[in-house]
Amino acid sequence: MSIELFRQGRHVCAMFSRLGDEGGDAVQSNQFLLVNGDTGAILDPGGNIAYHQLYLGMSAFFPPHKLAAILASHADPDIIASLDRWMTATEAPVYISRLWERFAPHFCKPGKTLGRVVGLPDAGQRLRLGTGDDRFELWALPAHFLHAEGNFQFYDPVSRILFSGDLGASLGGGLNPEQSVTSLAAHIPRMEGFHRRYMVSNKVLRLWAAMVRQLDIQMIAPQHGSPMVGAAVHEFIDWVEQLECGVDLFGAENYRVPG
Repeated sequence: MSIELFRQGRHVCAMFSRLGDEGGDAVQSNQFLLVNGDTGAILDPGGNIAYHQLYLGMSAFFPPHKLAAILASHADPDIIASLDRWMTATEAPVYISRLWERFAPHFCKPGKTLGRVVGLPDAGQRLRLGTGDDRFELWALPAHFLHAEGNFQFYDPVSRILFSGDLGASLGGGLNPEQSVTSLAAHIPRMEGFHRRYMVSNKVLRLWAAMVRQLDIQMIAPQHGSPMVGAAVHEFIDWVEQLECGVDLFGAENYRVPG
């Protein structure tokens, strides 16, 4: 049901990649569970079709009331459409950009999110989650306009995994998201169309690349498609740093009254 991306003692990073396969109508997406002792965090919990199996997968590690945090990179439906159910089943707060702080409650019944939505500042934040011996840290890194206006990635300093949201996504038939990519060249055709349309501009990609080169990253785990490890990590950073995308590619011909 899940694959372990990392395990060291009681610190585990698990990926669920098949929870949205029902009927094949929904885009493939990954949900991530970070476990530290008897608590943990869920990253981008996804929509309702992912909820049940993700909840059971989490419960195999610790009881639901011990969940320390729900982390949302942004506010798309494939990120937090299941939020109402998580607000009912757990006591965890949801961390999301301040830009989406007042939009997230629209996924829930009135009053469900009262006092439980934590707005992240644009500059990001080192989050200290859990209590006592199970306390752990995650870093919310600014990734605005990649692709949402208020967007965050999450870095785990123990596993050195960068949970990158939509940046690094790969799509297409025959893709096996459980198979990590170790060399980027053959993987680019699964990424290029998505990144050229969904990422806003090369300027933002260059700023992002300069930021993440300061980190020790062993794996980039996107919300869609395959994780990248080994040489593929720095090859991906180099690739997006040079990529023209979004508004770089648009001109007057894209803004015409339809005939």
